[in-house]
Amino acid sequence: MALCEAASGGCALLWPRVLLFGDSITQFSFQQGGWGASLADRLVRKCDVLNRGFSGYNTRWAKIILPRLIRKGNSLDSPVAVTIFFGANDSALKVPRNKVHLEYPCSSRTDENPKQHIPLAEYVANLESMVGYLQEAGVPRSRVVLITPPPLCEAAWEQECLLQGCKLNRLNSVVGEYAGACLQVAQDCGIDVLDLWTLMQKDSQDFSSYLSDGLHLSPKGNEFLFSHLWPLIEKKVSSLPLLLPYWRDVAEAKPELSLLGDGDR
Repeated sequence: MALCEAASGGCALLWPRVLLFGDSITQFSFQQGGWGASLADRLVRKCDVLNRGFSGYNTRWAKIILPRLIRKGNSLDSPVAVTIFFGANDSALKVPRNKVHLEYPCSSRTDENPKQHIPLAEYVANLESMVGYLQEAGVPRSRVVLITPPPLCEAAWEQECLLQGCKLNRLNSVVGEYAGACLQVAQDCGIDVLDLWTLMQKDSQDFSSYLSDGLHLSPKGNEFLFSHLWPLIEKKVSSLPLLLPYWRDVAEAKPELSLLGDGDR
C-alpha cells in the first residue's frame, strides 16, 4: 500500500524515496547515462530517487551532514533504500607522490594534512557511525547498501593532476585498502555491499574504460555500476506498487473514483 496523509480532495501521496548519498561519483550520477539516472528511470512512478552527492566530500564531512538529510522521528519520511558511496576522496594520499603536499582541487599550498584524506581507521568509524545513525532514524540495515570506491587508473589520473599543475595524489593500492575496509564494515554490520573495486578488476581485466579520467566513471562505468547495483536495490523496493492507476484503468465517467484512492494501481 502507498503511504498517504489525509488531505482535502483525497489522500496526499507520500512518494517513497531512495536516497543516494556519496561524493562526486554520486553527484554526477544524474548526468545523461549516469547510474543514478538509470535507477530513477527504472523506479519511475514507484519512488523518487534523490541525489545527495557532494563533490569532493569525504566520510568525515558526510557524517556531519547526514542528520540534515534524514531526520529522526519521522518514520513516514524514511527512505526505502539508501546507498552510501564514499572512499574515493578519503583514500587521497596524505603526502602525495614525490612528497608534494597538495589539496584537491590542486593548489600551491604545502599543507601536511590535505583536506580530503581520512585515515583508514577513521574511515571505518565514519561508515559505522552513518549506518548506526540511519538505524536510529528508522532506516534498518536491510535498506542500506555500501558501495566501495572504484579502482583508480593511475596513469589517467596522473595526467589530470599534471594538467592542474600537481603530482599524482592517489594510488590504486591505497584505494584498495579503503575498499577492503568498506567490505569489512558491511560484513560487520550485516548490510549489503557492492564491491566495485574488485568487480571492475576481475580476472585482471583492463578497467580503464570504466573511468572517464582515471577516477570518475565513464558511460561504460556507469552502466557497469547500475547493472550490479540494481539487483541489490530491486529486492528492497520489489513490493512497491505502481503509484496511481494505469491510464486505461481510470474510470471514464468518474475519474476521481480511480484517482483519489490510496495511490495503488
